[in-house]
Amino acid sequence: MLRPALRNVLAHKARLMMTALAVLLGVAFVSGTLVFADTTATAFRNASAKSLKGVAVSVRAEGDPATPAGEEEGQRTTSLDAALARKIRALPGVASVRPTVNGEATLAAKNGRPVNAGNDSQNLATNYLRDKDGKDSHFPLKEGRGPAAEGELALDAKTAEKAGYRLGDTVRFATDGPALTKKLVGIVTTDDPQVTAGGTLTLFDTETAQKLFRHPGQFDEIAVAAQDGTDERALTDQVRTLLPGKGVRATSGADLAAEQSAQIAENTQSLTKTLLVFAGIALFVGVFLIANTFTMLIAQRSREIALMRAVGASRRQVVRSVLIEAALLGLVASAAGFALGLGIATVLRPLLNTTGAGLPDGPLVITPAAPLSSLAVGVVVTVLAAWLPSRKAAKIAPVAVLSSVDQAPHARALVVRNVLGTLLTAAGVLVMFYVSTLTTSTESHLMTAMLGGVLTLLGVIVLAPLLSRPLITLAGRATTRWFGVSGKLAKENALRNPRRTAATASALMIGLALITGLTVGGHSAQRAMDGEATQGLAADYKVTNSTARGLDADAAGKVARVPGVAAAAPVTSAGLDTRGRYAVITGTDPKAFGEAARLDFQAGTLDDIGPGRIAVSDEFAEQAGLHVGGTIDAELGSGTDSGTDTGTASGTNPGTGTGKNTGTDTGKARKKLSVVGIYTRTRAADDALGTLSDVLPYSTSSQELENVLVKAETGQAPGLERKIRAALGDSPLLKVRSQEQLVKENNGPFTTVLNMMYGLLGMAVIIAILGVVNTLAMSVFERTREIGMLRAIGLDRTGIKQMVRLESVVISLFGAALGIGTGIFLAWAGGSLMTTSMPLYETVLPWGSLGVFLVLALVIGVLAAIWPARRAARLNMLHAMQSA
Repeated sequence: MLRPALRNVLAHKARLMMTALAVLLGVAFVSGTLVFADTTATAFRNASAKSLKGVAVSVRAEGDPATPAGEEEGQRTTSLDAALARKIRALPGVASVRPTVNGEATLAAKNGRPVNAGNDSQNLATNYLRDKDGKDSHFPLKEGRGPAAEGELALDAKTAEKAGYRLGDTVRFATDGPALTKKLVGIVTTDDPQVTAGGTLTLFDTETAQKLFRHPGQFDEIAVAAQDGTDERALTDQVRTLLPGKGVRATSGADLAAEQSAQIAENTQSLTKTLLVFAGIALFVGVFLIANTFTMLIAQRSREIALMRAVGASRRQVVRSVLIEAALLGLVASAAGFALGLGIATVLRPLLNTTGAGLPDGPLVITPAAPLSSLAVGVVVTVLAAWLPSRKAAKIAPVAVLSSVDQAPHARALVVRNVLGTLLTAAGVLVMFYVSTLTTSTESHLMTAMLGGVLTLLGVIVLAPLLSRPLITLAGRATTRWFGVSGKLAKENALRNPRRTAATASALMIGLALITGLTVGGHSAQRAMDGEATQGLAADYKVTNSTARGLDADAAGKVARVPGVAAAAPVTSAGLDTRGRYAVITGTDPKAFGEAARLDFQAGTLDDIGPGRIAVSDEFAEQAGLHVGGTIDAELGSGTDSGTDTGTASGTNPGTGTGKNTGTDTGKARKKLSVVGIYTRTRAADDALGTLSDVLPYSTSSQELENVLVKAETGQAPGLERKIRAALGDSPLLKVRSQEQLVKENNGPFTTVLNMMYGLLGMAVIIAILGVVNTLAMSVFERTREIGMLRAIGLDRTGIKQMVRLESVVISLFGAALGIGTGIFLAWAGGSLMTTSMPLYETVLPWGSLGVFLVLALVIGVLAAIWPARRAARLNMLHAMQSA
């Protein structure tokens, strides 16, 4: 049966083209994802291997104590010092040691704007360690020389270009406080993935780096290189005997490489799974197109198949012939899809890096598993989609003489299908109604919501033939009224085979259902996030520090003296424990806060707040049983050492370590506080509100301000940002954001992910469009004689084109109606899971976007019909009437 299968593929090249495109796009998504995953993992491993090259042992400082009282905030204490480095260097088998200091330095560009402000993990800083030749082999020089004095620094080439600096320029930067300046004396190159993906790298001489981030003579990591023939693990054991104990860890190079390899696999696995899910959606949509195509081809070749049966072909051979045909189609399309997938894999890395993914550069990596998996997926999906049509082909009787190639489905088969569809839809709807009562987004609840969504979609797909008749009949009334005979014929053609119409519309329905659900959920979430970002704020600007360190206690006073500022409210917070309830109390200047924030008081006013007198939110008052006039015995402050050392030295490239310890010990104190007011809780004021003097000594930001809310005088808000920055020293760490910027920053990552998901789901819609084109083109072929007779009795070419276009539009609108309706329902039911993380979340329908989707369906219908309509109109009348 291979020969007839191959002949059929070659004979129906044009009719199989759209099916091949669907397989091609789906496989391209799969292959692109697999190649991208292999490429990214290999690039990470290569970067790790380069950084670990020559490292036999890595000694790291971990969990060091917090900064002792009275010392500079930017300096941290470690147990790694120059004496330990000398002891390690004296061990037998040690070739060299490389002690490094790591931190963060946020640069100001030459135009004054911060570079990567607020993203400390990518603002890397380390020491430039000179070798015997006076250069640092880890950071090859491109221009100039390495920093050698306190007033000098070097930058990597990409950072210098991004910030607009050249050799000899004065560079402004900040580590954990006021702005500093140093002269740029060198420009280096680096293969650190964080830097190549958009981060910055600043290099200081060792003494300066220690002053900025540690203490003289102290380091974050000591990388040990071994002499040839030295046993790495034995050397590691020797190094461990020299360590001071707590807070220091020695790891062999092999173990460090294994740890990093496992971390890389974990980091890339989730992204790969996500992309493969969307690839699966695209392939699932393609199944409808493939099944539809083979069903129509078999109907067109029913006489041929009957003759094959008559000359001795068994049912099994007929099935085998169709499946071989599908496998050949899948193989060719999959091969082309794999080639296209290489292009997708190439553009994914720079695309994701625009969102701050931090993926390293590297060559495209194609492992044998990627092409084999892609070909297998394409062939298996195509063969499975053709299996039911092949069974239908096998049932054609040898003596069948068909007068029509398009018979109506058997009534009993549709009854079974309708019953199954009703059961699936009912089960899915019931599950989603149950989900709508949930208010927490645990993993089990999310899985339940996914199950309900899948059951609902499958149910609607199975019920689509039943739903097609009333919906298409309704649409047909409009087409008949507006377009006359062409509109009526279009309606009848769409209703002629409800299974085919439903399968074509279902492909579009799936794509639009997912996009609609995403749009409704995303729009509702963005509305909630917009409200939360500025909830309770009347201020024009919010001033914060981009590091864990807060603002100086007198920052609000400095801002208040800026011309054009009406009020500057200092804000800090501390823990408050009373009556077995833990809460957060906000400390501020009540008078200034009243102008910078909007609070709705149910009892009392802001003026009532003073030393020892607080207001509480309605939620906290209810939980703790508080009322105006009552007194509480509260415990303020955390009373624990919250220090955490986030140092993550790479072992090879010291620039990857942050070396930051945010430890603070606020202490605890018991105070009697009077409740003088109750207000509606907002983001601007948490559970309780008191004076700055009551809260600041116990604040979570080490007796510093968390932010300053600035209210501008009428008409003075524009341009006030620069004045505020200047008043506070214009440190690159300062963030002065308007309400619009707060909303944008709050929504930025969410919007980026949302747009990526739109793009991924767009693939499913493209495949659905191909399905409409293919169905119409093959339908025109089936109705060749009918079209010839219509032409003979007076329907002109314009009427034929109009008939095909209207049929396409009706099918597309049917799919859009099902998709949009299903998507809205799923978004509404699943939205309840968002209320835990977004208290302001409520389902809001984006009517404009939904209208765009309907118009898009209309446009899809018109565009999909261009080629089939022209083909139908150009048929020769006499030849068409003579066709079999």
